[in-house]
Amino acid sequence: MTTDCLFCKIAAGDIPAEKLYEDGEMLAFRDIAPQAPVHFLVIPKKHIADPAGIGAEDESLIGRMMRTGSQVARENGISDFRLVFNNGAGAGQTVFHIHMHVLGGRSLGWPPG
Repeated sequence: MTTDCLFCKIAAGDIPAEKLYEDGEMLAFRDIAPQAPVHFLVIPKKHIADPAGIGAEDESLIGRMMRTGSQVARENGISDFRLVFNNGAGAGQTVFHIHMHVLGGRSLGWPPG
């Protein structure tokens, strides 16, 4: 845990969030500024700053993030959804703790924006 990290504080229970899933390694919770009818985040409880910081030892954990996102999407009634990782401020990352956005519940065009 990084003491100044918002998502580490949410994972530790120090800051409330609308949790959708939690286990010893993973947490899924609703985004506070949703961009789709269903929009939640999946984070590992382990602090990794961004996708570029994923090490070989984290590969299984990142796979679990994707599986967890898919499971929680199904549990929330969506079968068509988008998974998004942002890496760096220029890509839109505002919290520097790796997180995966899961968006669905409406048609999502390409390119995004």
